[in-house]
Amino acid sequence: MPAPFREGDRSLLIDPKGRRFMIRLVEGGEFHYHGGVVLHSLIIGADEGTVVHSTLGGSLTCFRPRLSDFVLKMPRGAQVVYPKDLGAILVHADVYPGISVLEAGSGSGSLTMTLARAVGENGRVVSYELREDFHRKAAENVAAFLGRIPPWVELRHGDLRDVVATGEQFDRAVLDMPEPWEL
Repeated sequence: MPAPFREGDRSLLIDPKGRRFMIRLVEGGEFHYHGGVVLHSLIIGADEGTVVHSTLGGSLTCFRPRLSDFVLKMPRGAQVVYPKDLGAILVHADVYPGISVLEAGSGSGSLTMTLARAVGENGRVVSYELREDFHRKAAENVAAFLGRIPPWVELRHGDLRDVVATGEQFDRAVLDMPEPWEL
């Protein structure tokens, strides 16, 4: 059974109409929405699936965000690859546990997180991002969702052309960038 929610965890709150709100739990924190105010202390220490009530009587069910939830609600710099496309990319690129994958560009990190989960700890993901602001945002999002940047994931700020010069070998390449054919 999963552990109860703790301070620092993300919680996905779903109202009876299916509206979704993702918050990061902070001791003494409050979540304000159209249905009132929910104290974070009602969620911290509670189990997933708990229903909490706002000051105006609104009810919210608390869950841990799935990857698809996180991708849709995460902070972004670049356009994200959406969940409906992430699965197709994994299938068409034939990404599976234990392989090494080269990704370019990291963007906001949605594809990076998905690749990291797909290859697992026996695999490797190396992701290049040319823009410093996108590189930072991808690193923040990967660490926020996975708890840290896993040791099998390497986020590199730089040009993908640099990997060609090193002679590094990969099992797969997933290029989410303008004009990938120019490489």
